[in-house]
Amino acid sequence: MSERPLRCFVAVELPSEMQGQIMDIQQGLAMPGVRMVRPEQVHITIKFLGDVPGQRLDDVLRAISKVPFQPFSARIEGLGAFPGRSIRVVWLGAQGEFAQLARAVDDALQPMGFPRQDGFQAHATLARVKDPAAGKALSARLAGQAGICLGTFLVDRFFLKKSTLTSGGPIYEDLAQFPSI
Repeated sequence: MSERPLRCFVAVELPSEMQGQIMDIQQGLAMPGVRMVRPEQVHITIKFLGDVPGQRLDDVLRAISKVPFQPFSARIEGLGAFPGRSIRVVWLGAQGEFAQLARAVDDALQPMGFPRQDGFQAHATLARVKDPAAGKALSARLAGQAGICLGTFLVDRFFLKKSTLTSGGPIYEDLAQFPSI
């Protein structure tokens, strides 16, 4: 593998069938100062690893491949924002055993020096707010869609992904896929 550091994260992908619904929601949130995540790139981050040196990537892959993982049913519902009044991120809520998966990934990677994450909240980022004024304007739009539901799906795999930052937004690439046992 490459010796350069790779910006990596562990994620669960949403079904492609949800992309049309995601696009519809994003159209209702679109305004200057808000950057939408491309619908095909919307995912649930299980753990952000940051820059992983290329020479450590095989060890990371080996550790993650040992994560005990049973398939589970997940539901995508609810629309919200972080961190509260001063909105920076707009998200879809995700219910299911994501926290258990995040703990298992933490357990596998902590011996390699990756810090545990506290306060994990499963969500799929829809948009990032670049302008505080846009964040204020979004609050009312979010309140009207808080009960939205995209449906359920079976989580039977997760991925290690690479993120390449570009001026047009990040580009994600699958490095490995980990199916359920």
